[in-house]
Amino acid sequence: MPAGATTSASPAAQADAFLDTALDHMAAGNPQQAIPALQNALALDPHHAAATHALLRVLEDTGRLEEALALTRQRIAADPDDALAHTRLSILLQRMGDIPAAEAAAARAKVLGWKSQLRSGTCS
Repeated sequence: MPAGATTSASPAAQADAFLDTALDHMAAGNPQQAIPALQNALALDPHHAAATHALLRVLEDTGRLEEALALTRQRIAADPDDALAHTRLSILLQRMGDIPAAEAAAARAKVLGWKSQLRSGTCS
């Protein structure tokens, strides 16, 4: 268990602790070591958006594009309005050579970003 995670901590707090450990590995240039910590975080909290996005990035960075693509699609199914997931989908599809689908995902991400700005009142 990562430093700071205790058995009496809530699953969400434990998931956050695993995420912190993973981010430390990522910052140190050890993405492979981040994967198990992120998987542990998601085992505790399957809807942990930050852990999911971190895992997506690590999978992409380590060349595990098919796994990243499957997880991205799962994230979008769980939260269709996740603009960052649509952006990641676009990046992955582009790297895999599916440019038309990548462009469609990028357009969807842009629309979702605009909707988010309108809801929050941050449009200028």
